[in-house]
Amino acid sequence: MIEIEVEDAAWTAALPEVEAVVLRAAKAALGTVEGDVVVLLTDDAGVRDLNARFRDKDRPTNVLSFPAAESAFPHLGDVVLGYAYCTAEAEAQGKTLSDHLSHLVVHGVLHLLGRDHEDDAEAEEMEAEEREILAGLNVADPYAVEREANA
Repeated sequence: MIEIEVEDAAWTAALPEVEAVVLRAAKAALGTVEGDVVVLLTDDAGVRDLNARFRDKDRPTNVLSFPAAESAFPHLGDVVLGYAYCTAEAEAQGKTLSDHLSHLVVHGVLHLLGRDHEDDAEAEEMEAEEREILAGLNVADPYAVEREANA
């Protein structure tokens, strides 16, 4: 089960189909994995508070993932996204909010499944998995602009 909580109405005002976008991306990222995920769509203040309390980083960010303990199964964890940060990031990267949100949800759910990007090899592997999942959702490679800039 994927539960979506819209805490900041700005999400639905900007993207009326926001819950369908999140559901589609989360299901795609889970693939055949069984388990429950909660996705919270909140504001930057909420993300900043969680980032400060749980990661000692007193600033907003695009997406936070909180994997659940194995003993909490079938709950796999929670993914939290802040509206203003995500919107500004999508605009700066020339992406639609829907596509950027899809990417961030996929990214967040993959963290719940144990994927990470702490070193270059892990990052490349996780990004490749994200690209493959997103291609199945007809979302363009989110890293293409970054790669072109570094080429």
